[in-house]
Parts: sequence; C-alpha cells; structure tokens
Amino acid sequence: MGTEQMARDIATTTGVTGLFSIVVTIISIIFVWYILQEVKMDTFFKSPRSPKARMVQILIAVVLGHAFAGFILDYWSWSVMLRSFVE
Repeated sequence: MGTEQMARDIATTTGVTGLFSIVVTIISIIFVWYILQEVKMDTFFKSPRSPKARMVQILIAVVLGHAFAGFILDYWSWSVMLRSFVE
C-alpha cells in the first residue's frame, strides 16, 4: 500500500470519527433538552417560559449534553482499544 493511499485512509477514518462525534454530541444535547422539559423551572424563575429561563435551559442542555456525549465517546474509544488488546 502506497503512502498516498495510507494518507487517504487516515483522512477518511478521521472524517468519519469526527462526523460520528458531532452526531453523538447533537443527539446527546437533544436528549438532555428533552429531559429538561420535565424539570419544573418555576422553582427557579418567576416566569418559566421567559426567554431568560429558556436560555438557561439551552445552556444547561448544551453543558450536560456535551458531558454525556464525552462519556459515550470515551467509552466507545476505550472499547475500540480493548478490541486491539484482545486480538
């Protein structure tokens, strides 16, 4: 296998991994947003449907969703490493 083919394979693998990471992160943020809809925001805000309350929900969803996606992606990465260990 030539060097150019190896470089293309590495670029393709990197691209697929990046795309997978983006998709997992977006799905995680949407999942956390869905869960946050069940939290009673009226205990924290006078008007829970106000733009400020929604902005806080978005920020919490992004932060928690990113953390959750990080866990999933780390677990996936560790699984791939273990596959190399077993072989």
